[in-house]
Amino acid sequence: MKKIILAAASLAFMSGAALASSNNGVVMKFSPASRVITLENGHSFTVPRDVGLPNVQIGEKVSIELNDEGDKVTSVLR
Repeated sequence: MKKIILAAASLAFMSGAALASSNNGVVMKFSPASRVITLENGHSFTVPRDVGLPNVQIGEKVSIELNDEGDKVTSVLR
């Protein structure tokens, strides 16, 4: 019985992590002052001050990771 509970708990934990989403694309606009990245697909993301921001260049491909709710940027990867 303990093994079934542990397996179910592990599955529930892993599925929660899968809810986080990411957006990949090419940077069309970037405003360092306001920390807003706009991708070529038209989606814009404001990067909070507590999230590290690499040196982003226009035309560069980036991956923007979002929290579980999809409303806050958690990381920007080049």
